[in-house]
Amino acid sequence: MSTEKIPPSSLEGLADSLQAIPVTGHAPLERWKPQLQGQVDIVIRRDGSWWHEGRVIGRAPLVRLFASVLWQEQGVYYLRTPHEQMQIAVEDTAFFITGLEVVNPGTPQQQLVFTSSYGDVLVAGSEHPLRVDAPDGEPLPGIMVRYGMPGRLSRRVFYELGEMAQRRGPAWGVFSQGVWFVLAEAGEPA
Repeated sequence: MSTEKIPPSSLEGLADSLQAIPVTGHAPLERWKPQLQGQVDIVIRRDGSWWHEGRVIGRAPLVRLFASVLWQEQGVYYLRTPHEQMQIAVEDTAFFITGLEVVNPGTPQQQLVFTSSYGDVLVAGSEHPLRVDAPDGEPLPGIMVRYGMPGRLSRRVFYELGEMAQRRGPAWGVFSQGVWFVLAEAGEPA
């Protein structure tokens, strides 16, 4: 892969090149091998908002378009097209989970269906595992979204999960698609 510097692209130019790519569902990013690399001044903030050159990107369709081509390699985030890969900054996680729906609640077929702020729909299970890290003692709940990129659960969604939590042995957790996910140790409030 060439590390040739690409001149900074305008948001409109990047959006135009992305819209020219015929895609249904998620783009096949894993198959794209872009030859050009560069950087663009885009930051995904901790709250899930996208910023460009110090200003919030307020156009939801543009944010969803960019989110559809998010890629991560070795902890570095990119917007990836078939021809170029533009590095961006991410403060916490690239995805912010804002919705939760429970299908078949309280049954062995229970499914926890999460929605990201970009419209991604994920069912917690082996493909999209839930996890709660607590590096500083504060829980940081997340779910694996795609291509090894996690999403951060909003506080409201995490509280909804906590209300459903069941005690099982030494932990509080929830089931989805038959998989048990630990939210907190039994000695901690769930």
